[in-house]
Amino acid sequence: MQKSSKKRTLRPPQRQLRQPGIEHKMKPLPEAAPQAAPGGRLQDKVALITGGDSGIGRAIALAFAAQGADVAIAYLDETEDAQATAQGVMERGREALLIPGDISREKHCEKIVRLTVKKYGRIDILINNAAVQYPQKKISDITAKQLLKTFSVNIFPQFYLARYALPYMARGSNIINTTSVTAYRGSAHLVDYAATKGAIVSFTRSLSSMLADKGIRVNGVAPGPIWTPLIPATFPPDHVANFGSDTPLKRAGEPWEVAGCYVFLASEEASYITGQILHPNGGEIVNS
Repeated sequence: MQKSSKKRTLRPPQRQLRQPGIEHKMKPLPEAAPQAAPGGRLQDKVALITGGDSGIGRAIALAFAAQGADVAIAYLDETEDAQATAQGVMERGREALLIPGDISREKHCEKIVRLTVKKYGRIDILINNAAVQYPQKKISDITAKQLLKTFSVNIFPQFYLARYALPYMARGSNIINTTSVTAYRGSAHLVDYAATKGAIVSFTRSLSSMLADKGIRVNGVAPGPIWTPLIPATFPPDHVANFGSDTPLKRAGEPWEVAGCYVFLASEEASYITGQILHPNGGEIVNS
């Protein structure tokens, strides 16, 4: 008997009309709280996380706090989500600094670093995580304005923040960049987004070579479909309802299932790993 090609409905159809999306409006809410037991793998480290208000960024912040790190959270304007993340960090006994603003502006990236260093004195871990995506059916529909917006948010700030943060990063510090499974398999409806994610892979590998002599490691994480605010802020309700059902594991991942990759790469357990990408993607095989 022929199998049905219909995807499973995994959640209620829903749509948000602005990016990068609001987490507290999602149904069901993403699961960000770390499942691993608290420990000291990042004890007294200082982490700067872009897009740290929600989704994967929130899960990283909570996981880092559970492992002993203080966190600076850079976000656009999602104040309620950011405050919830900060509360979660403080409930785990660590400090949180909230820095709102547009990271596509170089001067704001400089400000993010300046405020983080003013509060904590240094940066041990830089997480370049913020991103936007705008699907289009034809390349002719990708306007110059959209193209510039996607690159200005997804890849340019990674250069800016690395440049401004490095003077405050000592030997043993590390940078972790969020790329995507789309960098490896492409995406017919997210051409400009996938292009930025491919650029992030090359940026990660190149910067790791540049900084190896300084003892600063640079790695990346390439998530597959993860249930974050960016999804209802990007796709139509019927797509959102079955998002992730085409993976081998037949579901989207939760943010906490990705955060462990960042904890590992930021810890001393990954001291011999640089220029590499981890792939929490639900079982899709990619050429890494």
